[in-house]
Amino acid sequence: TSLSPPSSLTSFSPQISFFFTLPLIFPSLFSATPPSIIESLTRTLHHTFTSHSLSSSFPPSLPFLPPLPDAQPTEAETAVWNQVSAVLEEAHGILAELQSYNGAGQEIREAIQNPGDLALQEKAWNAVCPLVAKLKRFYEFSLRLENALRSLLEALTSPPYAPMQHLEREQALAKQFAEILHFTLSFDELKMTNPAIQNDFSYYRRTISRNRLNNQQLEAENEVNNEMANRMSLFYAEATPMLKTLSNATTKFVSENKTLPIEDTTDCLSTMACVCRVMLETPEYRCRFTNTDTMLFCMRVMVGVIILYDHVHPVGAFAKTSKIDMKGCIKVLKEQPSNSVEGLLNALRYTTRHLNDDSTSKQIRALLQ
Repeated sequence: TSLSPPSSLTSFSPQISFFFTLPLIFPSLFSATPPSIIESLTRTLHHTFTSHSLSSSFPPSLPFLPPLPDAQPTEAETAVWNQVSAVLEEAHGILAELQSYNGAGQEIREAIQNPGDLALQEKAWNAVCPLVAKLKRFYEFSLRLENALRSLLEALTSPPYAPMQHLEREQALAKQFAEILHFTLSFDELKMTNPAIQNDFSYYRRTISRNRLNNQQLEAENEVNNEMANRMSLFYAEATPMLKTLSNATTKFVSENKTLPIEDTTDCLSTMACVCRVMLETPEYRCRFTNTDTMLFCMRVMVGVIILYDHVHPVGAFAKTSKIDMKGCIKVLKEQPSNSVEGLLNALRYTTRHLNDDSTSKQIRALLQ
């Protein structure tokens, strides 16, 4: 199926014509789509843009549709794709380890309640040390994730192409960007619901400090020295540590690339947010999601790019001038079962920078209450 955009649409924005390349870019999505749906979508977009019922930032195409198993890198993308791919392969194992993280709560309680029992002290210490080694791996992975994000930002915002052109040209990298955000929100959701992580690390640090006062050096200090422990402590003190890492990395990327217009980064993020919103709220797209995991993927990516946008853009994602339809994004989240989106709504409530600004409408604040 191949479509041509009506001239009344292309007069609004050259980006609009990208919508009509969708069947060519994603034949697997549209191969089973009845022509009537394609025609319906065309009429809907025609009405939308001719009536100005959506802002001009509305994305006419879905260039990085999340369920893209076949998105392969071009030759120009290969170096960055290989770097990020290695990180993403490790991400699956990190999530699995975090999911099975049970902590050493019982051993720690027994050791605290019986300070004179050396056997219980040793038992708690032996239980905590391998867990702290695991927490160190998680922290070190966040640094590799940060580097991967930076490489993707460079590739997806570099001149001479506009953000929409990048998202169309570099399908494989755009998909990896989405997968990083999916991992980040997944990691932070698990971390927020597992108090054992900070309890274990606090016990570890207290024990190290106590032994240092007694001039005792423990073998575990060789793996997690004081400097590393301080960095890890700051990392795990965050409610959403991975998201905080990516937010800081995105802000740093923008500040260090002063010759790159900030809009190149924010437009890339806002486009991805709008694409996800449209996919979630449009029945023609939503009915193609084969399971709830795909829905969750899309919601996590949407929330992730909103938060990054809010950290990078001078007035944030919640202002009236924002290119992200925040009201629409929040509504589409609240239409889902609360147990699957509460963590995402909390991320918007507590990890954005501009939600409580005067420029944020009362209506949006009320939606997030």
